[in-house]
Amino acid sequence: MRRLMKELMRGVAIVAALAIGTTTAVAQEQSTWEQIQSTGKLRMGVLQAPPWFSKNPATGKWESGLGVTLGQNMAEVLGAELEMVEVTWGTAVAALQANKIDFMPILDPKPERALSIDFPKNPLLYISLAVMADEDLAASTWADLNKEGVKVAVPQGSSMDSFITANLPNADIQRFPDNGASIAAFQSGRVNAVSLFHPPLLAARKKLGRGQLVIPTPAFSSPTSVGVRKEDDKTFRDWVDVSLLYWYETGQVQTWYAEFLTEFGLDPKATPVIQRELLFGK
Repeated sequence: MRRLMKELMRGVAIVAALAIGTTTAVAQEQSTWEQIQSTGKLRMGVLQAPPWFSKNPATGKWESGLGVTLGQNMAEVLGAELEMVEVTWGTAVAALQANKIDFMPILDPKPERALSIDFPKNPLLYISLAVMADEDLAASTWADLNKEGVKVAVPQGSSMDSFITANLPNADIQRFPDNGASIAAFQSGRVNAVSLFHPPLLAARKKLGRGQLVIPTPAFSSPTSVGVRKEDDKTFRDWVDVSLLYWYETGQVQTWYAEFLTEFGLDPKATPVIQRELLFGK
């Protein structure tokens, strides 16, 4: 009798384990779109990086930035609750793969990233190579800067370094370990200009209280997008693609950006645009 009971209990345990395993497998097989529909939550990766994401230190809440506004509008359309999950630029891809977030705004669609995650066809915006220069320095074109005696700081070995080296052979190019050191060289007066993709220069210009922020022509711009999980069901990716196309083409993305700049204390009219057509139309 005892032996029979043991066998019965063993059978029940096996059935229960199989049931749990089946439930887990079903949960794991849910696509991003299905998860959002079933949980009512839309999870977005965030990090302190104005003008894209900005946390209010007084409240501890993510209250402003283009990425935050984008996420709020996406959640509103989907009828979902927006959940902010802190990541870094270096861990965002892994967070998507591990199903810790559903999407990551302001992620460049680089070929190596496309091996691990997916991207919509349409970009979110364009960032451009810019310079923060002395007010009295002509810097509207790269040719203006390509002169002897003009000292330009760039992060060593970066894409900025490659572009400046190729396009400003006559300038005095001074290379530094990173963005911060390059900006510090401009702050101390060691160089006449510093060249970076324009977002990091926004906060630097506000902090320094001097310098003109310019995108010299011909402009060199790079698209940035929204990273999503790579999966068989493309419903969520395709919805993001259509949404980005609409918000970009109607000028909404540029408007959201300008609104944050105003809140941040910067003049949108004196700041490089992120809508490529506006940039090249100038």
